[in-house]
Amino acid sequence: MQINQKQVLTKGIIYAVVAGVLWGVSAICAQFLFQYREIEPRWLVSARLLFSGTMLILYSSITHGKAVFDIFKTRMDTIQVFAFGICGMMGVQFMYFTAIQASNAATATVLQYLGPVLIASYYALRRRRWPAGRERIAIVLAVLGTFLLVTHGDISKLSISKPALFWGLGGAMALSFNSIFPISLLRKFESTIVLGWAMFIGGLTISCLMTPPWAVSGIWDLSTFMATGFILVFGSLIAFYLYLNAIHMIGAEISSLLATVQPLSATILAVLVMGVPFILVDYLGAACIITTIVILARKK
Repeated sequence: MQINQKQVLTKGIIYAVVAGVLWGVSAICAQFLFQYREIEPRWLVSARLLFSGTMLILYSSITHGKAVFDIFKTRMDTIQVFAFGICGMMGVQFMYFTAIQASNAATATVLQYLGPVLIASYYALRRRRWPAGRERIAIVLAVLGTFLLVTHGDISKLSISKPALFWGLGGAMALSFNSIFPISLLRKFESTIVLGWAMFIGGLTISCLMTPPWAVSGIWDLSTFMATGFILVFGSLIAFYLYLNAIHMIGAEISSLLATVQPLSATILAVLVMGVPFILVDYLGAACIITTIVILARKK
């Protein structure tokens, strides 16, 4: 029994780390598509959400049968899943990819990981108390890290564009919304059902309002197909599946801590593969923000 438990824990750790790395690599693929193949972020978001949502719904229908539609039985659950899909899944993906287009994969990913600090601040306000000691340290580090990333230590100027800062911080807010809002749904329904329908609804919304998946733009060659395929299959479907299984095996807190390899892998690959210029102050800023996630995760 003890051996089986160790195997489950080991497998859960591997799943969470691999998911984080796949997300980091998909960010580099997205930067390549935006920078060198003129692919629109909104098209990529539409294709990614519709593909992953459809696959997860099909998987849930196989494993849970007609229960996959139970999420629409009540008016409140229906409103919540639509809100999660539009404001959460669509919002975080669109803002994240737009931030990558406006800056680079490393900066966008690190800024997005301010989300856990926003979550801690939200619960502190909701409970009407000052953040605890570790939370205060995390908030200070997050603010310092953001300051270093966006100004390089010079308060008189921005080292990244205003759109990049806007979309990056917007992605952090959407990420925190994603972590807080669907809690009541996840208590009632399987995570694959909630995530599948939210992705599908978010993808359908951006398709109707902005760009349908068949309105393809950009330069398409073997590299474009490979990068897009990696994002759709490995960076979306497989990564989310692994992460959901990791949560089931080792818990959300440990999984979220291990998934911080995403900004690390995105930063390393952005520098090595895409030639993104990162100087010492950028590494310090990224380290401050990643440290906040470790502090908050260890607190739990």
